[in-house]
Amino acid sequence: MNIIGKVTVLPQLPPEIARLSELAYNLYWSWTPHAQSLYQELDSEIWERFQHNPVRTLLEVSQERLNSAAADPTYLARYRQVMADFDAYMGQKDTWASKNASGMQPVAYFSMEYAYHESLPIYSGGLGVLAGDHCKSASDLGLPFTAVGLLFHQGYFRQLFDKDGWQNEAYDELDLTTLPITVALNGAGEEVRLKVWIGDHDVQVRVWKLQVGRIQVLLLDTNLPENTEDDRKLTARLYGGNQELRVQQYVLLGVAGIRALRALNVPASVYHMNEGHAALMSLERMREYVAQGLDFKTALETAASSTLFTTHTPVAAGNDAFTFELMDRYIGRWPGVLNTTRDDLYALARHDQNWDGQVVPAFSMTVFALRMSRAANGVSELHGEVSRKMWNFLYEGANPEEVPIGHVTNGAHNLTFTSQPMRDLLSTVLPQGWTQRLEDEEMWKAVENLTETQLSDVQREMKRQMIAFVRARMKEQLLRNGSSAADLAHTDTLLDENALTIGFARRFATYKRATLLFRDKARLSKIVNNPERPVQFVFAGKAHPADNPGKAFIQEIFRVSQEPEFRGKIVILENYDMNVARHLVQGVDIWLNNPRRPLEASGTSGMKASFNGSPNFSVLDGWWREGYDGDNGWSIGEEREYADLNVQDDADAYSLYTTLETQIVPRYYGGAAGEASWAHTVRDSIETVSPRFSMQRQVIDYVQQYYLPIAQRAARVSQDHSREARQIAEWKTWVRQQWPYTQISAQANMPTTAHPGQTVTVTANVNPAGINPEELNVEAVLMRGEHQTRVPLRHQQGNVYSAEVPLADSGLYSLGVRMIPEIDGLSHPLETGLIKWA
Repeated sequence: MNIIGKVTVLPQLPPEIARLSELAYNLYWSWTPHAQSLYQELDSEIWERFQHNPVRTLLEVSQERLNSAAADPTYLARYRQVMADFDAYMGQKDTWASKNASGMQPVAYFSMEYAYHESLPIYSGGLGVLAGDHCKSASDLGLPFTAVGLLFHQGYFRQLFDKDGWQNEAYDELDLTTLPITVALNGAGEEVRLKVWIGDHDVQVRVWKLQVGRIQVLLLDTNLPENTEDDRKLTARLYGGNQELRVQQYVLLGVAGIRALRALNVPASVYHMNEGHAALMSLERMREYVAQGLDFKTALETAASSTLFTTHTPVAAGNDAFTFELMDRYIGRWPGVLNTTRDDLYALARHDQNWDGQVVPAFSMTVFALRMSRAANGVSELHGEVSRKMWNFLYEGANPEEVPIGHVTNGAHNLTFTSQPMRDLLSTVLPQGWTQRLEDEEMWKAVENLTETQLSDVQREMKRQMIAFVRARMKEQLLRNGSSAADLAHTDTLLDENALTIGFARRFATYKRATLLFRDKARLSKIVNNPERPVQFVFAGKAHPADNPGKAFIQEIFRVSQEPEFRGKIVILENYDMNVARHLVQGVDIWLNNPRRPLEASGTSGMKASFNGSPNFSVLDGWWREGYDGDNGWSIGEEREYADLNVQDDADAYSLYTTLETQIVPRYYGGAAGEASWAHTVRDSIETVSPRFSMQRQVIDYVQQYYLPIAQRAARVSQDHSREARQIAEWKTWVRQQWPYTQISAQANMPTTAHPGQTVTVTANVNPAGINPEELNVEAVLMRGEHQTRVPLRHQQGNVYSAEVPLADSGLYSLGVRMIPEIDGLSHPLETGLIKWA
């Protein structure tokens, strides 16, 4: 058939259950199992077949079944309770924000991917889950918050294993008419259309709206008849193209994303770039200011003053850099639009790369994001440290700890990943309204009142559900690959509900070392096949379509799972998504994570398992370095880095096996009471991880550390037609012009040895090259190991500065003197990136 159009015919819902359609278009249901059950109960087969999508379920269910549900008193009672809870949530006035951040200005959050639910597959992994959870908690807390992203028609990909365990990718075209999204309309009720210049022509963009609780998400779409075939593919696949496609997608996200906010009159005072993919939003924001009459540098300062950048990975592949020639093809017009030169614009992003043995100037999205923001953060304490070292070169002469990149440790949305049985159990000991106080550590101490029997009953129930899910999934896979009747029958015996079950599920990047467990298969076999204390493992995860080493890891696990001594005790599931993740984090006994430290920026899967009482067993990297307290789980290896990666892998594998054999297995099967019991570890895991690594705590940190102060400073910098921004820009231009001509020399009466409490006289002579001496911060820097002490030198007569520098403690000190240009109003003393040492 030649299809000339599509239309969604909504069901005629009986009046008694008419609001099921309204609820289906608000992703509130995605973290509310009781709401999901209303749709599942209409037809469980349809619910499963269409990835738990309420909109599609309502479209497929027969009118007769709808009428039957509307006449069922039990169903109606549950429906009324769900709708009452939904109305209370949507209408709540006393939110956290209203009580703690009443003056908060609206935030616009940009991310390449979002994971809200498996029925909307516009995510690949942890970055998307983090972004989706951030939106959900922004809703929970009542923030003025709007998210912007792309609507990928084919999502990431559906993962299929062939009979040899090799990953294949399938791309399914989403039927947008069956998703919980609506076309965005303007004030006149007309469909919003945008234009964005990409390459040598305009691309048309449609905007879709997604409601996530109280907040909205704007999703951009180029799959329109008026666009060329290539342009329509810009929103086809997530991370599916070459470098040219990625640049075009970044222009689309950044430039069209800002224009979508404007077209819909969505206010924004703070702009949050979630990873470097969104960095090109700064082009459009500067264009707006230039169009208002500002010069390029003042526009830059004004736009940057309200921008926060979150970096998510220290891995080079996660920090995109493109040749200048490639960028010319897609943003070549922008220097002219911004009244600047190509050199000045590209200098903001320059990061020389060693490609094929040649040093090539490249346009780094991360560098551009850092230059175009006045606040930046990593996603765990360790990742903040790693990021400061990684981008130290942008602040030549600074010590790494001074680099203005902070951290907010990631969290996870508790209610999305905590099973309903566990939520019900927690409600027996936590106070009413506990779901609105998830970050309250004191409240969670009540978990200590849960008995071993209560915990084990809930966890056994969820383990049974997970095992049933695993068996059904494996049977589907075997049927598709034409397996024998004997192999199909074997799926009925996969996994044992009485055995210690360990889960491992994540993106299969090689640094995550998914196969570390198999480094000594003979030793692993003894652990797995212990007749009295068996252990079993469930794996899941996707490798990027172009990542053959990652695919080889998947195939290795698959092949091991087929070996006689591991068959039925090691399982790897295909098509890892949020549905698989929920079953695993809710059903396993232990969560395993063994990345190569320090490359795991944060990780969040172990948090979700701990919400459900499954302790974490992980390398001390990312969030677990902060979360591990010696009682709430187990560590793998030492808190250190290695020069030889093989040595590191051997050491970590040895630690993994030893900890399993001597600590975890004996505790799980030991039947001890008190602090030596398994229940004690489970309770401690829930009690410590649930508040500290809740997404509510994370978003509150963003509000207090970044959103509020950024908005305050941005308002000051931009007032009076960006008067302060202009002053800062002019001052920076003058200082950078004069800086090469400045000079500093210093001397100190350093004794060979000294006693604690003594002081050292430090004197500096400065040639300011015309810079106001009051705008030069001259200071002594005292280093004791990695600890830095800064002591300002006071301006004396002429160009002389001096100070008495105290030697407070014993130890080996190094002393240096430097000067930094600084004026009031900067976001950070090192904002200019200019430092000169004597």
